[in-house]
Amino acid sequence: MLIRPETPNDHAAIFDLTKAAFAPMSFSDGTEHEAINSLRNDGDLTLSLVAEANGIIGHVAFSPATISDSEGQWFALGPISVRADKQHQGIGTALVADGLKRLSDMGAAGCVLIGNPQVYATMGFVSDGRLTYGGLDTKYVQYQMLNGRAPQGEIKFALALQEDHT
Repeated sequence: MLIRPETPNDHAAIFDLTKAAFAPMSFSDGTEHEAINSLRNDGDLTLSLVAEANGIIGHVAFSPATISDSEGQWFALGPISVRADKQHQGIGTALVADGLKRLSDMGAAGCVLIGNPQVYATMGFVSDGRLTYGGLDTKYVQYQMLNGRAPQGEIKFALALQEDHT
């Protein structure tokens, strides 16, 4: 498997992969595939990596995020997708690890996400109640420090990832 930055030739495959990966998910609002295109069009797709093995089998996006009472440059992880027949083989974990290494090398303070703490804790993310996002239960609001201090405050995601898109 090769992990590499996306190219323009990958856009359609990323769109289709993300749409298919999120379709059966009860928590999905069905817009994750469109959010990636919006991030790209808005200039907010900081890092977009694909996993390739006889075609694209995984994808992860990272975009800018701000935290109200924290310093440094923060990024949001997501959406992340792995082809259904390739899930639970470490592909998502490898994509995240590669992306976090690249963000760290860029000097990023850290990375935030909204997600299942049982899934992301294994990748080094923590949920300690220091971060909030609207009225969401803080156990789903997670972060990983890369270069800096633990964050505290309210997260604001790039426009394409905001629930109300405002």
